[in-house]
Formats: sequence, C-alpha cells, structure tokens
Amino acid sequence: MAKDKDIEIIAKNKKARHDFYIEETYEAGIKLKGTEIKSIRNHRVNLKDSFALVQNGEVYLHNMHISSYKEGNRFNHEPERKRKLLLHKNEIRKLIGYTTQKGYTLVPLTLYLKKNLCKVELAVAKGKQQHDKRRDIAKKTAKREMEKAFRRRQKGDI
Repeated sequence: MAKDKDIEIIAKNKKARHDFYIEETYEAGIKLKGTEIKSIRNHRVNLKDSFALVQNGEVYLHNMHISSYKEGNRFNHEPERKRKLLLHKNEIRKLIGYTTQKGYTLVPLTLYLKKNLCKVELAVAKGKQQHDKRRDIAKKTAKREMEKAFRRRQKGDI
C-alpha cells in the first residue's frame, strides 16, 4: 500500500499478519451499495475472519462485516454479504494461479479510502503453523527487550 496523504485507513486485519505468511499484496476496489460506503466512512467495519475467493473469473470478499447505516431505512444493506472486488484480468489470473496451489488463500489486510474511493489491500497468504506463531512472538519479544536495553544504555542507566 502506497504511503499517501490522501489515504484514510478505515480498518486493519491485525490477525492476518499473525496467522499467515504474506507472499504478495494487491490493491483492489470494492463494489458497494450506498449505505455501505456511508457506514465505512463512519468506521463501522470489521475485517476479522474475512477472506476472498475466486469464483467464475471474479474475486469476491466474504465475511467482511459492514454495520447497518443508522439513517438507512428499508434500503439498508445486509451486513455480511459477499462483495465483488475490482481487479484487472491479469491480476485475477495470477490470483487463480496462487489459490490453486495447496495452502494459499486470499486475505484482506487493510480497508482504506483513497481519494474518496474505498480500496482493500488483498494479500496472497500461506497459513502458519502453531510453532511458527510461537517463534514469531519470541522474536518480537527478544527484539523489544534489546531495544529497551539499548535505550537504557543510551540514557546511562546501567
């Protein structure tokens, strides 16, 4: 995802980087209804447990929860419906190639507004085993401890 001042991050899938190895990322648009984009602008979105599937040559995002819009009457949307992702054909072909391999899945990492358009950062990911997760946590803890010790040493607290 490009670092830009026109980007407003709406939601992040923190669990995705913990549960998966991220191989490649893509930026995709989302086909939304009127009340959905209004709820997104109010930050009423949850990416937890969401995933994408390629069906009939198109990519769909499943289990992304967008809360109902308060002022949306009978025209309100269904909170967990599947939503079409807008990608180029060659990107979809690459994703088909990845997802046919064993162990790869499509996971949304971030939902953001870019120049008032809703975009999702989609990752091709491979699942981590439990021992891999433990190893990553141990590395993070060790790095944090080293940085803390370095800061103490810089201050002269030793």
